[in-house]
Amino acid sequence: MSLRQLVPQVLSKDILMIKPKAIDHIVLRTTQYQALINFYCEVLGCVVERTLPDDIGLTQLRAGSALIDIVDVNAALGKAGGHAPQATGNNLEHFCLQIEKFDENELKSYLQGKGVEVGEFEERYGAQGMGRSLYLKDIAGNNIELCAAI
Repeated sequence: MSLRQLVPQVLSKDILMIKPKAIDHIVLRTTQYQALINFYCEVLGCVVERTLPDDIGLTQLRAGSALIDIVDVNAALGKAGGHAPQATGNNLEHFCLQIEKFDENELKSYLQGKGVEVGEFEERYGAQGMGRSLYLKDIAGNNIELCAAI
């Protein structure tokens, strides 16, 4: 049975009480705490919104209407999540940042100029339907997709 066939069967009036609007935040655990914060701010244009004390190890970055939480695996909050992420045990497969409209060549050149290895632009399906996007990795090895707001 395909997902399309399964969806109508699982939608009941009980489930319809929950109506997702957007992703509020994601949490990335890392051994490269400050370097990862710097990457998201200096390369991807996020802004530090809130930083908790070092013993807690949490910095929250504003990414449009969402937050990206960076957690130090060596601090209290990070230790609660278990072992540090590794190449074969990442935090997540990828997440997608929707960014302002861009010129593909300019964006690719900008990222490469920052030393970021990027993939090719391709037509992919996302929250707004089909659109052009590319993948890159942050300095902790997390896969990020960048797509233009439609």
